[in-house]
Amino acid sequence: MILQLAIQSVPAAANIDGIDLLLKGGWILFPIGVISLISCYLIIVKYIEIKRFTKPEPNVVIAFHTHLKKGDLGQAVATLQAGNSSYSRIFYHATQNIGKPIKEVESSIETAAQIEMNKMSKDLHYLGLFAGIAPMLGFIGTIAGVIKIFYDISLSDNISIGIISGGLYQKMISSGLGLIVGVIAYSGYHMLNIMVDKYMNRVEEDAFEFINIIEQN
Repeated sequence: MILQLAIQSVPAAANIDGIDLLLKGGWILFPIGVISLISCYLIIVKYIEIKRFTKPEPNVVIAFHTHLKKGDLGQAVATLQAGNSSYSRIFYHATQNIGKPIKEVESSIETAAQIEMNKMSKDLHYLGLFAGIAPMLGFIGTIAGVIKIFYDISLSDNISIGIISGGLYQKMISSGLGLIVGVIAYSGYHMLNIMVDKYMNRVEEDAFEFINIIEQN
């Protein structure tokens, strides 16, 4: 009987609605939410763009090398013009310098590759910026919440666990979401940069082979 009364006296745990909990995080969730939307948009758009820039064109590469080895520069250039990737644009510029000193050919490849890399890397720095800003905004929200908690304690003159924990867990939401958004932006930034770097490494390997072919001819 005593146990039954004790159980009945324990208040039922309140159901926490996810949206209501988020809204209790405070005004700082608005900029964090904006950053999360922009970050997701940039990651998706830049991923699609980089995949398009770096789309493999094995037929173009094979045909280009075949014509180049045969000394048929006209067909080699025509093959590159028919392509639609960074590879085709980079080596098209390189073929315009065939006959000049090798240093100039290498320089033209480096310049064209840098231009293509800049196109692919455009706006990626924003993801790096958001990766740092989002956690800091979350931390600011938590600090603001803690200040408010102690202000409420000073007004009520009541240092109860309910007052402290009730407000603190709500304000920790901003830190949690800030960290999540920061991780997403940070991961997207490095993932996309890795894609660009891997492609540029392949271009360097092809450039080395291209130089060897024109030197032999």
